[in-house]
Amino acid sequence: MASATYPFTAVVGMDDMRLGLLLNAISPSIGGVLVRGEKGTAKSTMVRGVAALMPAVDVVGGCRFSCAPDAPDPACPDGPHESGAGGTRPARMVELPVGASEDRLVGALDIERALSEGVKAFEPGLLADAHRGVLYVDEVNLLHDHLVDLLLDAAAMGASYVEREGVSVRHSARFLLVGTMNPEEGELRPQLLDRFGLTVEVAASRETEERVEVVRRRLAYDEDPAAFAAKWSAEEETLRERIAAARALLPDVRLGDGALRRIAAVCAGFEVDGMRADIVTARTATALAAWAGRTDVTAEDVRQAALLSLPHRRRRAPFDAPGLDEDKLDEILRQFEDDEPEPEPDPEPEGPQDGPGDGGPGDDGSGGGEPPQGADGPGAPDVPAQRESQENTPAQQESSVPEAQGGQGGQERPSEGGDAPAVAAADPFRTRKLDVPGLGEGADGRRSRARTAHGRTTGARRPRGALSKLHLAATVQAAAPHQRARGRSGPGLVVRRDDLREAVREGREGNLVLFVVDASGSMAARKRMGAVKGAVLSLLLDAYQRRDKIGMITFRGAGAEVALPPTSSVDVGAARLERLPTGGRTPLAAGLLQAHEVLRVERLRDPSRRPLLVVVTDGRATGGPEPLARAARAARLLAGEGTASVVVDCEAGPVRLGLAGELGRELRGPVVTLDELRADSVSALVRTVRNTSSRRAA
Repeated sequence: MASATYPFTAVVGMDDMRLGLLLNAISPSIGGVLVRGEKGTAKSTMVRGVAALMPAVDVVGGCRFSCAPDAPDPACPDGPHESGAGGTRPARMVELPVGASEDRLVGALDIERALSEGVKAFEPGLLADAHRGVLYVDEVNLLHDHLVDLLLDAAAMGASYVEREGVSVRHSARFLLVGTMNPEEGELRPQLLDRFGLTVEVAASRETEERVEVVRRRLAYDEDPAAFAAKWSAEEETLRERIAAARALLPDVRLGDGALRRIAAVCAGFEVDGMRADIVTARTATALAAWAGRTDVTAEDVRQAALLSLPHRRRRAPFDAPGLDEDKLDEILRQFEDDEPEPEPDPEPEGPQDGPGDGGPGDDGSGGGEPPQGADGPGAPDVPAQRESQENTPAQQESSVPEAQGGQGGQERPSEGGDAPAVAAADPFRTRKLDVPGLGEGADGRRSRARTAHGRTTGARRPRGALSKLHLAATVQAAAPHQRARGRSGPGLVVRRDDLREAVREGREGNLVLFVVDASGSMAARKRMGAVKGAVLSLLLDAYQRRDKIGMITFRGAGAEVALPPTSSVDVGAARLERLPTGGRTPLAAGLLQAHEVLRVERLRDPSRRPLLVVVTDGRATGGPEPLARAARAARLLAGEGTASVVVDCEAGPVRLGLAGELGRELRGPVVTLDELRADSVSALVRTVRNTSSRRAA
């Protein structure tokens, strides 16, 4: 027997997420909610809870697409349906796993039956299952981009379209879309962020008493789920009735010209692109009024709606966290103050508000689950304030760090007082495209050539498992020579399983870009280190745009350290780069060996993602016996494993030793200077990478 769902009203804190879910339950046209935050914060628990609060739906009996009896979809694949005949079932909550395929999401056509029997056999996917319910996508930022596109298109249009090889199916797909993500694992593209109606930030409470209550309620639920749910049944029913009342009131809510002008001014003031923000904010403000039991939208409704609908849409730099400057928001709204009296404040939400709540089971998908936790206290939505433009690091007294004199074994004097202070990065610039030679099969991205499920068709092959993309011409060519043997003498074609061919497609993949950055004394001159950081920041921005994973290793002093383990969160890499200290000797070999170990582990974790090693150094090596010889051996170790490498030469000054060039030859990769890294100054960089790889292969 399944355990009772953890009650929505038993989870306290998490006020922004609670409100975002309730508003979408009242008005699904808002477009769903994206929840950003750390793991173990009751995200999936609250989604299950709100699904249990949604009214039951009337459905046509036997319809796999959940058509409503009073208004069946005339284009339903299971139709046509007669009006009025049907039953009732609870609203569903459907979960989309990260590893789901396109067929699982939108449904699959039985191409074999379509070819051999001439029937359009269609198996519904998760979008059909979620119709008139809740579709929950955990870790939505880890889904392939094309799946997110399909998902959000269906949510925006209220329908799913499946078209393959001349067979077309359309069915209704209207659902409350909830996506969750941990920002440290990578961001969604701005175009995809914009498709979510609302966004909220969640975090575990840091208050001792709230955390104690979290554990207390969790243990009570684990001991007897049914009894725990029964204890909260009255509050659940009250909230269910309030949602139904708000839904009924929603068509009567009036959005006056004054509220529309406020919405337009706020969206224009925060420079959001397009008109979706205005429309979503208007729908959210209307739902807020209905939730409060009012038929007029107030200025406070507009303010609260903006805090939910605009943070992920405002124009910002790639590494800026979403957020909204509340002072600026209030300043815009004050321009529309009038003499009309404001209505009474909204009543407090019904239900217990006397303590922190607990998350429900299985929030991490492990079955037992971590005890999710509430957010910090009730109140207005806690949206992070807009990050102001970064100030330049105050000028500080320069430390004189002489360059290493000579080549192998040259000595450096560390600056007096230890490490040099952190240096601000110079302005980023557009870099030349670096890619990994050859053809991979990694995760979808925009950097290197790869065999993918989407892209241009380059050939055909026999299916490996279930048939995905039919290559019609190749199938016909395979079947044609056997028609006489199969008894076919007239028009038509007899196609058998062995004749089927699937398309081989070529697209782009994302790579693991591993930066190895020299932070030693030989690089510590403030002007030069600022330029180096600006170059690495530019490469990080390029990795963000190309959907790569990134990692960062720094070497200085006595050894090397992993400043950032491989991750999809390039904004974390940018933050680590800004705080990077400098000074000390130059253990180049240690940095390369550390890179070798990181890549070894990553190959075990994700063998399909190909690495690109970017070494940012002037090539000097000091400390220990024969430092340059040891660095050369480490470079040959990486080259021997076929690691694609690029050396960014940071050497400056009138006397140059050319050690970075020697390192590039040992790594069998191209060497570019900081100036040559800029996109408008080099035309043959990618060709150099590929030619170098070809020579290595030969």
